[in-house]
Amino acid sequence: MAVRIRLRRMGAKKRPFYRIVVADSRSPRDGRVIEEIGYYNPISDPADIKVDVEKARKWLSTGAQPSDTVRDLLKKQGVI
Repeated sequence: MAVRIRLRRMGAKKRPFYRIVVADSRSPRDGRVIEEIGYYNPISDPADIKVDVEKARKWLSTGAQPSDTVRDLLKKQGVI
């Protein structure tokens, strides 16, 4: 099973809010997830990012591949 760490879109129209989730790469963007590890709110100024560092490191050590955007967010938080 190919596991990805990616964003799940939430929020209203034109007001996005994202949850950082661990999901099977074959599942849809807003489909079934394995675990939620944080959130990202790009609307607030500055952008609000919260990541559970322990969970993120656990999934990265077991081979989960982050998406490009999540990789940048994890670098900002000091996880990677």
